[in-house]
Amino acid sequence: MTALTKKRGAAESGDASIGLGLAAFIANGEDLGPIVRHAFESGKTEALLQSLRNLVKKEEVEIEDLCRVHYEEFILAVDELRAVLVDADELKGTLSGENLRLQEVASSLLLKLDELLELYSVNKNVGDALATLKICVQVTGLCHICNKDIAEAKFHAALKSLELIEKDFLQNIPLKLLKKVVQKQIPVIKLYIEKKVCNEFNEWLVYIRRTTKDIGKVLISQASLDRQKNDRIRSQQREAEECSRIGFDEHAYALDVEYIGEEETLEFDLTPVYRAHYIHMCLGLGEKFREYYYNNRVMQLNLEMQIPLTQPFLESHQHFLAQVAGFFVIEDRILRTADGLLCENQVETMWETAISKVASILEDNFSRMDAANHLLLVKDYVTLLGATMKKYGYQITPLLEVLDKNRDKYHELLLSDCRKKIDGIFAKDSYEQMVIKTENEYSMDVSAFQLEHIGIVPDFPYVAPFSSSVPDACRLVHSFIEDSVNYLSYESIMDVYDVVKRYLDKVLIEVLNDGLLNLIHGSCLDVAQAVQIAGNIAILEQSCDMFLWHAAQLCGVPRRLLDKPHSGLTARAVLKASQNAAYNGLITLANSKIDEFMLLLTSINWTAEETPEHANDYMNEVLIYLHTVVSTAQNVLPREALYKIVCDAFSHISDSIMTVFLSDRVKRFNANAVAGIDIDLQKLEEFADDKFHSTGLSELRKEMSFKDCLVEIRQLTNLLLSNQPENFMNPVIREKNFASLDHKKVSIICDKFRDAPESLFGSLSSRSTGQSARKKSLDVLKRRLKDFS
Repeated sequence: MTALTKKRGAAESGDASIGLGLAAFIANGEDLGPIVRHAFESGKTEALLQSLRNLVKKEEVEIEDLCRVHYEEFILAVDELRAVLVDADELKGTLSGENLRLQEVASSLLLKLDELLELYSVNKNVGDALATLKICVQVTGLCHICNKDIAEAKFHAALKSLELIEKDFLQNIPLKLLKKVVQKQIPVIKLYIEKKVCNEFNEWLVYIRRTTKDIGKVLISQASLDRQKNDRIRSQQREAEECSRIGFDEHAYALDVEYIGEEETLEFDLTPVYRAHYIHMCLGLGEKFREYYYNNRVMQLNLEMQIPLTQPFLESHQHFLAQVAGFFVIEDRILRTADGLLCENQVETMWETAISKVASILEDNFSRMDAANHLLLVKDYVTLLGATMKKYGYQITPLLEVLDKNRDKYHELLLSDCRKKIDGIFAKDSYEQMVIKTENEYSMDVSAFQLEHIGIVPDFPYVAPFSSSVPDACRLVHSFIEDSVNYLSYESIMDVYDVVKRYLDKVLIEVLNDGLLNLIHGSCLDVAQAVQIAGNIAILEQSCDMFLWHAAQLCGVPRRLLDKPHSGLTARAVLKASQNAAYNGLITLANSKIDEFMLLLTSINWTAEETPEHANDYMNEVLIYLHTVVSTAQNVLPREALYKIVCDAFSHISDSIMTVFLSDRVKRFNANAVAGIDIDLQKLEEFADDKFHSTGLSELRKEMSFKDCLVEIRQLTNLLLSNQPENFMNPVIREKNFASLDHKKVSIICDKFRDAPESLFGSLSSRSTGQSARKKSLDVLKRRLKDFS
């Protein structure tokens, strides 16, 4: 079969199918429109027409067969058909016209129908595309917002966007590529956010470590201000109490508005911590971050606990303690505000570790300190640290225990410093009465320590009864009390006053009193200096009550409690004993100087041929010296002390003259020599009476006056010059006139006594009857004394 034949056969086969379809449609009475449209669309109009012709031929044959059978009927039908044909032709013409018009109209409609169908298809596609695009736009919009939030470091908002994408859109994204990209980027973004907040947190760790010291210093400064405010309030309370004791003071109850106000709020940035914690919680990594935070802070704490070895602790302790305070105040804030980032057990563990380390460091450095002010400086900052941390609920017992352990060491160092200072004070003092030239000096050196109670400011220049070492010593004791109270003013000591009182006794006894005793016994002093030292001790002994009151005032103890029995200082009795030792030393010094003058007594002419008209030189020297002693002591010493010293001096003079009479240096003496001694005694007795009354000592109503101290040598002189010396053996007369004389001494002295002066021509000189009678009486006395012995 040729190609042409095959082509023709295929065409005939196609035409046959159209013909069969057309026949079937006509047979079934169906609409021929679809098949006609199909023929036109497929370009088989000729086949359609051929099929219609074949169908017409076929129908014509059937019509002929039918006509043969029904001829008449057919003829009639033919006629009818002819009639119908006419109508059909008319109808055909009408249909052709209508068809033409319809085709004209339908062609445009068909184009529009095609367009409409196409639009329907496009609309559906567009709807699907819009739905897809809507989802994609929402997803990309969320991604854009997420990127923007990340760029602006709004990580919480970015995570919310990611959560929304994952929950509502990720499974519904129609574009696989977009879905794949989003699925891939979500964990990357989360990891980026985690790293970002971790970097911010790490930067915060660096920032907060650099800031911790400043935070701690601010807190400790606040604690210092609070302490100053409390001290001021206590001071005002003490002043009010004192005013209420002596009378009402309208200012004692005034409200001090200056110090009323809210406490300064401490601000430091914890935002990176809060954000990092919250972001990690949103990422489901809360526990991981909590562990990370705790470990990093523990490492930082360990670094804070390392003090620089190249820097003295005195210089670095404030920095070190401020870091500790700042660190744990930050942790307290984190514990209270960071929503479970820290637990109380973790903070307590860190605090216990830190406080034990701090206590160990303090103990070690305290043991190496050799200056009280250094130890006090560190202690002061430690107490401020303790007050700050207690305010935030931390236990500070280990710190207080360290301070308790070093209390005695501090006071020993303080006592050592006081010893050096008191030695310097005593060394630079000239021990002359202090001349005060201005009211300001009087206020600083006298009124401040209540050294005098005259109640009014004297005229200037004013000569004080003490030397410059007294106000300096009082100032030193005041400083010691204040330093002691400063050290002991922390909470573990309940009764600060009792402890301060004990140490006050110690400084007064071991420092001040020992220094005075060393001064008394170990220095080369003249009488004026010794008098001044004795006067100084008397004033210092009286100042003990003032020292005690100053300590009680600083400790907040009411003054009424100081009036109770046994509430005084032991040091007062010790200073009283030292005062007596000073008096004894002064007496010894004065007597020693008197002995120097009394040595001149042995060089006088004991066998003078004539009665002297004036006192011996030694007595003039003694009187000048006694005048100096009395005038010096009168302005400085208490009257009791003055009486004791001067009485002892007169007694010593009496004993010295008696000793000379008894000594081997005087082999013999005569009445002229005794008469000279009598003149000396008269001058001495006149001086004694004058001083006894002029110094006001007569007002003391003492049983013995200064003159009475010379009674032994006076009675001896009277006996030797008596016309009837033998009356000494008369008990009545002896008791009345010679009660102070001893038989043995009188016997020895009488053996040396020669009534008349011995000279080359003494035996040839005339003697009066009186002298002879006195000599006989003296001889009788000598014999009776020998018989008595």
